[in-house]
Amino acid sequence: MEAIILAGGLATRLGDAARGNPKALVPIAGHPLAEYQVSQLVRAGVERVIVSCSAGQAALFEAKLSGLGAEIIAVAEPEPLGRGGGLRFAAEQREESGPLYAFNGDELHDVDLRAFLEAHEEHGGAATIVVAPLRSQFGVVELADDDRVTGFREAPRLPHWVNAGIYVLDEEALARLPERGDHEVSTFPDLAAEEKLFGFRHEGLWITVNTPKDLQRAEEYYASHPELRPTLARGRS
Repeated sequence: MEAIILAGGLATRLGDAARGNPKALVPIAGHPLAEYQVSQLVRAGVERVIVSCSAGQAALFEAKLSGLGAEIIAVAEPEPLGRGGGLRFAAEQREESGPLYAFNGDELHDVDLRAFLEAHEEHGGAATIVVAPLRSQFGVVELADDDRVTGFREAPRLPHWVNAGIYVLDEEALARLPERGDHEVSTFPDLAAEEKLFGFRHEGLWITVNTPKDLQRAEEYYASHPELRPTLARGRS
């Protein structure tokens, strides 16, 4: 099994917290973010990871992610291609056919990847995406019919699901990725209209590292879960 990590993000919103790194290499509890992703993929049986990165960064990613149990192939885009274009460009380096995992390079999660793949194969669709519950970024005020305040709820779960940026893509989905642009506004809506796109519900850990607040949350989580440190995949403590 192979996988693609989209790692072209520049960490603009992280500012100084990025320490000059591309977003996928921002350190979290002492390890680059993408190390956690590669280690998770290795535990799910992935042996080859293709990293789609910005021009001039291929050698950096191959050096940072080596030794985790998977062959790392970093593919630098000749120009910004967008997420869909980056996936398509990276997929040209595959050695195997059939489904592959694809991650946005700023996602941290504890999705059961084997169960995710099994669900995809059972559905028989062109692609399956992990969906997570949407939570309000604000606390909400509960009101009675007469406008009396009856209570407060902090960051409640809303009745919607959001795309978590974690996919299994089959041959048809890969063939329909755009050469430039975003697959989430082209390929995925088209597949959904044809009933070929499925969701895999995940209610566990999911952190998108976009802001210093996100980074702090990720730091706290992985600092308190040393068993998830990528160095364990290298046989070191």
